[in-house]
Amino acid sequence: MKDYIVEKMYEYSRKPYQKYFKKSIPWEIDKDVLLQYPKNSLGFELGHFLDRNHFDIQPKLEDHDIIHVLTNTGISVADEIGMQYYLLGNGKRSLYLFMVILSGTPFYLHHINYFFQQFKRGKQALPFHYLDFSKMLLIPVQSIQETFKI
Repeated sequence: MKDYIVEKMYEYSRKPYQKYFKKSIPWEIDKDVLLQYPKNSLGFELGHFLDRNHFDIQPKLEDHDIIHVLTNTGISVADEIGMQYYLLGNGKRSLYLFMVILSGTPFYLHHINYFFQQFKRGKQALPFHYLDFSKMLLIPVQSIQETFKI
């Protein structure tokens, strides 16, 4: 039931966040094109992540799925909250990040050690959350991970 509540909170907040807070330009690419990128490239791995999880690219929110790929983070609610802790540790500060952490953590207190572990992982990595990933789609994922100590 708590997963359902948190997922609904996300669904209701995603569209206004996309429309009013995200100033980025949507990428002009779809999952099928991404899957044609070279194997192990960020583009291919993003396409594979989307395909494997039955997702499509969400305009202006493409970076979110890239972070999943780069940090090897799953898609459960606890994983999503953990990824926000990772980003907090990596230096990202946004209203949405704080909303997810503050509203999601109380539902998942039994994962608090995992959240703190993710925060520490993010802190150990070099800051990468601000990069323009749309220009990095041909770069191998492993190279990005090694460069930024992800």
